[in-house]
Amino acid sequence: MGGRWAWSGGLSVLAMLASGCRARSNEMEPATPASVTLGPENVVQVKPAELRSGPVLSGTLQAPRAANMRAEVGGRVLNVKAEPGQPVHKDEPLARIDEGTLRAQVLAARSSLRVADNALRVAQSDEARNSRLAKAGVITQRDFERAQLARTQAEGQLADARSRLKLAEEQLTRTRVVAPFDGVVSERAVHTGDIVQVGSPLFTVVDPRSLRLEAAVPAVQLAQVKAGTPVEFHVTGYGERTFRGQVEHINPAVDPTTGQVRIYVDVPNDSRALLSGLFAQGRVASTASQGLAVPLDALDPRSDPPSVLRIHDGKVARAPVTLGLRDEVAQAVEVRSGLQDGDLVLLGSARELTEGTPVKVTASPAPRAPNQGVGGAGRDSVPERAP
Repeated sequence: MGGRWAWSGGLSVLAMLASGCRARSNEMEPATPASVTLGPENVVQVKPAELRSGPVLSGTLQAPRAANMRAEVGGRVLNVKAEPGQPVHKDEPLARIDEGTLRAQVLAARSSLRVADNALRVAQSDEARNSRLAKAGVITQRDFERAQLARTQAEGQLADARSRLKLAEEQLTRTRVVAPFDGVVSERAVHTGDIVQVGSPLFTVVDPRSLRLEAAVPAVQLAQVKAGTPVEFHVTGYGERTFRGQVEHINPAVDPTTGQVRIYVDVPNDSRALLSGLFAQGRVASTASQGLAVPLDALDPRSDPPSVLRIHDGKVARAPVTLGLRDEVAQAVEVRSGLQDGDLVLLGSARELTEGTPVKVTASPAPRAPNQGVGGAGRDSVPERAP
């Protein structure tokens, strides 16, 4: 009996010990993480995109066709008809300068022309008469030569009178200030009633249908820049909208101070969305690649090799990736392996989530529309964040 109770007591002690161990084991097991809801700013859908890379540039947009109009005659300004921002056509009147004095000069020049013409007729008649008298021996050869000289002088005076009349008439036409080509008045420096001198500024007319971006690229990257190479850039005041142009020509000299080369980019502007004087930043798109892409801020800067956090089976999972072309303008990078089309990648504060955390997305990412450039031209853009 004593042995059986001893054995029974031992089982009880073992049962109690086993129960205590299970309780401690349950306490040590980690709790299942709570599900996290992600908003559209924390998720991006991986999609194919065209990425470009090349020398970075910045510069100012300018109108290559611009006319700084100045007064060609002096006088009082009359009938100013153009205002800044007003579209004008070639030869359209912009203003008029008082022509009173110049019109009087034209009348005087015409009168002088008539006098010179009559003087030439008289000289020619005298020359013909003296020629007959000289042949008849009535006058000397010297007298005939004097008649010839008088005729030559009369011809010179007539030519001078004609030149003076032409100059006066041209000066009279310059009192009408007209547009030199189809364009837009960008500046007006005069008002009705102002007195101007020769050379005084009047108007500036620009043709906004085509602009030029003057920028510089490092000379060490000049091999990537050729005439006709596409250029993509952003402009201050237009957000993330991408504009396009192409290299028109390259300065043949390197700036010895900066080690850079000036390039000139032709920018179509038929829609007149861009304005002269705006600051632009972009790059020469000398290299292009088509493939899957993610924003640069989706990469984990602490991991080596590079990796991103994606949603796999409803949970956060780390995905090592192999990177390709880096597009600094679009702020995106090509992913050659590690992700598939349609994968959801975490951005922003969501990258602080630990692997294995259950997540839910509040909305499904929508496909991104291509960026539109000047005249509707565009290209496929980088993946878009979920709406």
